[in-house]
Amino acid sequence: MKPNVGTTDRYVRILFGLGLLSLWFVLDGSMRYLAVIGFVPLLTATLNFCPLYSIFGINTCGVKK
Repeated sequence: MKPNVGTTDRYVRILFGLGLLSLWFVLDGSMRYLAVIGFVPLLTATLNFCPLYSIFGINTCGVKK
């Protein structure tokens, strides 16, 4: 897997993922399980790889010389 998630993109994904996971404490009932979706942006930020980016040919990493 070639990295395709840049530094700024990674920080945004981490914040977004943590925000979604925090919904676990706010929502009630079965809606609470929507917060589990927050693991997806955290995983892609950790791996520096987004499968959707590779499908669409997007790369937010800086150019390596």
